[in-house]
Amino acid sequence: MKDPISLNTQEKQESLEVLNYQIRSCERCSLSATRKHTLPGEGNMDARLLIVALSPGAKENVANRMFVGPSGQVLEKLFHASGLNREMIYMTNLIKCMLPGNRKPEPNEIELCGQYLEDEIAILQPEVIVPLGQYAAKAVLTKFHSDSMNPDRNNSNIVFGKLLCMNNQKIYPLSHPAALLYNPSYEANTIEMYKKLKTFL
Repeated sequence: MKDPISLNTQEKQESLEVLNYQIRSCERCSLSATRKHTLPGEGNMDARLLIVALSPGAKENVANRMFVGPSGQVLEKLFHASGLNREMIYMTNLIKCMLPGNRKPEPNEIELCGQYLEDEIAILQPEVIVPLGQYAAKAVLTKFHSDSMNPDRNNSNIVFGKLLCMNNQKIYPLSHPAALLYNPSYEANTIEMYKKLKTFL
């Protein structure tokens, strides 16, 4: 994997504007027929942390902003406990359109939309990528794996809360905030994992 060309803030902004226009007008897959908005990333372009969630939810699809629904309330709580706020990071989604009925993403949707994520990573050049949940973690780990590492190609045993270094890219998979909506008993452990984010800043 080639070393990325370093971009200054203005170059990042200009490159993201072009990319985000492509994302907003995307019709690569059938999700374009059911969405209200296509949601590009948002946040601090020079942040060391890039958080990658799965996709916009119903409220995000209407508001055209990331994490404004129930999982967003959980994320804000986790950020508060960790001494973080949105201004410190950049956030994006693996899938840029809402998945109807909150269904699982199809392989072709991950492949097609994952190309936008690769472009975002190349532009932002984050020190640490933080994928949230199994699908985002699998996509990021697959992108940066090397054959010599002989990774589990199914990524069925992703360990959340463990910092990895793959092809000179630090990756810190975390459970998705929405998981606490269904399993609140994991809150204390999840907070401890999220607290490590502050050290990466």
